[in-house]
Amino acid sequence: MMGRSKASADSRVTPCGYDAVPESELSATLDGHRRGDLEVGKSRLVAVGAVFALAFLGVMARMGDLAIGDMAGTAHALAAVSGPNGEALRGDIRDRHGIVLATTAPMYSLTANPREIRDVKAAARSLAVAIPDLDETEITRRLSGGQQFVYLSRHLSPRQAAAAHGLGLPGLDLMEQPKRLYPHGPLASHVVGFSDIDTHGLSGIERSQDRGLSSGAALDLSLDLRAQHLVTEELAATIEQFEAIGGAAIVLDVDSGEVLSMVSLPTFDPAAPAEADKSRRFNRASLGVYEMGSIFKLFTAAMALDSGAATLTDSFDASEPIRIGRHMIRDFKPENRLLSLSEVLVHSSNIGSARIAVALGQERQQRYLRALGLLERAPLELPENGRPLAPSVWRDANTMTISFGHGLAVSPVQTAAAVATLVNGGYKVEPSLIKGGAKGPRQRVLTDETSETMRWLMRLVVKRGTGGKSDVPGYFIGGKTGTSEKLVEGRYDRDRRMASFVGAFPMDAPRYLVLATIDEPKPQEHTFGYATGGWVAAPLVGRIVQRIAPLLGISPRDESDDLIETATTVPVALRR
Repeated sequence: MMGRSKASADSRVTPCGYDAVPESELSATLDGHRRGDLEVGKSRLVAVGAVFALAFLGVMARMGDLAIGDMAGTAHALAAVSGPNGEALRGDIRDRHGIVLATTAPMYSLTANPREIRDVKAAARSLAVAIPDLDETEITRRLSGGQQFVYLSRHLSPRQAAAAHGLGLPGLDLMEQPKRLYPHGPLASHVVGFSDIDTHGLSGIERSQDRGLSSGAALDLSLDLRAQHLVTEELAATIEQFEAIGGAAIVLDVDSGEVLSMVSLPTFDPAAPAEADKSRRFNRASLGVYEMGSIFKLFTAAMALDSGAATLTDSFDASEPIRIGRHMIRDFKPENRLLSLSEVLVHSSNIGSARIAVALGQERQQRYLRALGLLERAPLELPENGRPLAPSVWRDANTMTISFGHGLAVSPVQTAAAVATLVNGGYKVEPSLIKGGAKGPRQRVLTDETSETMRWLMRLVVKRGTGGKSDVPGYFIGGKTGTSEKLVEGRYDRDRRMASFVGAFPMDAPRYLVLATIDEPKPQEHTFGYATGGWVAAPLVGRIVQRIAPLLGISPRDESDDLIETATTVPVALRR
């Protein structure tokens, strides 16, 4: 009765049978040969109908699970699910609380052997009536080609498949073909990634964890979908407000390295990745590498303090620019005087930072940058993972410019992990997108005393320096601004910049870190013509902290607990 479809060897094919119809109708349309076909088809109907019934019930059960907001109780019972014929479906991807980010539903593809279809137009008309999503003209065209195998529609629901089956048309086959579903659309698309029509992972976690997911095992990510939603909302509002071309934001646990949120905008729908151009599929948070600007002054200060190359009371001459060949190192808002190390950070002095780097030396600078993970790819579970762009020949000029974030391009997630190392007691942070994904024993990079001093300095930058617009009462945010001009055709363009801010909280005992970077923000009237990290990214991080801190169990505290007054390793004379 049916022609065998030329599907792949591992595909399971279910032939369409006949449904029960009045004998008078059959006598008008079927000859004796087709009556024989009918009897054969009827014999298969019971078995095939049972398959569809089981599949339909399975889909309804899974959709019921997806409708439940809190999946923590039931998701763990779904570590491996089965398709209509008992084979393992691709495993779910879930957030840290069990909310499903990607799942698989059993569906079907409708195929045909046109050579076995006697009346093409009638068959096309019947299919279009039974499944309104199908186009009668297109079905007619496909059935008229003379091939032995054609796809008529992919990913039919069990209900649609049953409708096609009920037509009882010879030459039609139904092939099991599960479909990957993304219940939250583009919300975490750069992390989750997407798969092809055969549910093979092509990007993101779908690709990097393809083997385990293909076996049916579920995977819990470190992401908190609640935080992901709030960060996405705030980042999108800032991009729109400053007419930027995009941006990225990350929320990181400073001890475990778990990424609670990773957002890259613009974004895309993982269910339809082909409809988005490359710029939307590009992960700015992990694949993009950028000169992060003055955020690097934190690393320079930490290196100098930890190595003994400088102390808090040392002074550095920032009275005039530094000439390097044909170029000059200048300050955005020059103080034109000697600056202490803390003042270099508070006033974000490029000149002072360059002076500190000279005292530190090229060899120690490279050693610390490598220990902080800034000279190699981050150990992140994503294939979209940018390699840092470092000088091929490291000259004295590079040592000075890298000290304030120019001449070395790294990814935002690398930057976030390295700053987390500065504030968590000095232990190296390896970022992870897998829940409980911390790797091996902790590696000390800085002394605990250096880390405590850096926490105080970062809080000082927010209280008295360029990061003031990030401050949220009671949460004791400490951080650093960064503004860098973008390289365009080998030259820095003053009108195209990256505006960034990194902040940790609460600074007396940091638990989380937020980094945000905005790509090409435009000056606005309400910012008095500025589009720098302090005006663009610092307020964004403050709003993110204010919204996510309660979700993460952190309550605001009395201002008398401020680290500025209570730090034990900072000279009293420098606190006020």
